[in-house]
Amino acid sequence: MTWTPEQPFNSLPPLPPAVELETRAVLKACIPARAALAAMNQAASLMPNPAMLVNTLPMLEARDSSEIENIVTTADRLFQHAGGAEQQADPATKEALRYRGALYWGVASLAQRPLSTATAVEVCRQIKAVDLDVRRTPGTQLVNDRTGAVVYTPPQGEALLRQLLGNWENFLHNARDIDPLVRMAAAHYQFEAIHPFVDGNGRTGRVLNLLFLVQEGLLDLPILYLSRALLRHKADYYRLLRDVTQSGDWEPWLLFMLQGVEHTAQWTMAKILAIKQLADHTAQHVREHLPKLYSRELVDVIFEQPYCRITNLVDRGIGQRHAASRYLHALAGLGVLQAQTLGKEKLFVHPRLLWLLGDEAHAVRRYDPRAVA
Repeated sequence: MTWTPEQPFNSLPPLPPAVELETRAVLKACIPARAALAAMNQAASLMPNPAMLVNTLPMLEARDSSEIENIVTTADRLFQHAGGAEQQADPATKEALRYRGALYWGVASLAQRPLSTATAVEVCRQIKAVDLDVRRTPGTQLVNDRTGAVVYTPPQGEALLRQLLGNWENFLHNARDIDPLVRMAAAHYQFEAIHPFVDGNGRTGRVLNLLFLVQEGLLDLPILYLSRALLRHKADYYRLLRDVTQSGDWEPWLLFMLQGVEHTAQWTMAKILAIKQLADHTAQHVREHLPKLYSRELVDVIFEQPYCRITNLVDRGIGQRHAASRYLHALAGLGVLQAQTLGKEKLFVHPRLLWLLGDEAHAVRRYDPRAVA
């Protein structure tokens, strides 16, 4: 393998590489990663309403995956602008919201067709909100943000890029003798090395990771918060990608990704269990103090979005607009929600849920019955 940062890496080797991917250490690391994913899936299956997870955890993934590319927003802004106020958001928040939308689209698309180059193109289009395609013109280079030095020049030429993407697809679907977690990690390197688009490659590649795990049956819902580990070890993430390119050093990269899956699956499982605990506690609190208003469906809705709107209740058939407004104001009076105004829109924020989603210790803040009149 010959490679210099300033020259297009047109000799990028196809998958699988000439070296052994499934070394003893890699296969050993697959075992706890698979166990953690299975435990996380089991925890998610215990939730009475999967939308509590699907509407919240991918938002954290969108935030961190975007931040890896220096597109910085907050979970609070994302939840505040999701579901009706996207146009009022700042550019970084809009772009992270599009990441979540691309993930949702990708999961739905798997019912019609397996993961493919066409999937990657559409995911990137949705993230960037432009009608792009595989690169056709030369000139794309990756540079160090601090020094401006070129650190990598991806392959050039549309025909070559499509050939490499065809090999990437074939590896994902047909290398069945290789563990799917190893395939995911190897394919993620390859996609980033191909760098098929002018922009959005990193985020597209991280969406594809989750889609592949869903496709392979290792992930029941697109809720694995994998970008958490990648952001927290961003320097290692880029260094290990570069080491594969520079010296074919595959094992450290694969171990990094497998450990990332394991740790984030464990973290996500703990978050799921804490959300369920808070939901059950909130249901009990509302049932005790507002028995005539209480329904489990109402509690479920306020856990689907940390910022709830009157239309959320109307759309779920819980009540017409006047009744829905009364329910949300009653929950605010109980201290479960807090009423806020965004432009002309009335929002009801769920402070305990929002705090829990951002808390690394997954602590549940319980209601104080003494505070209820």
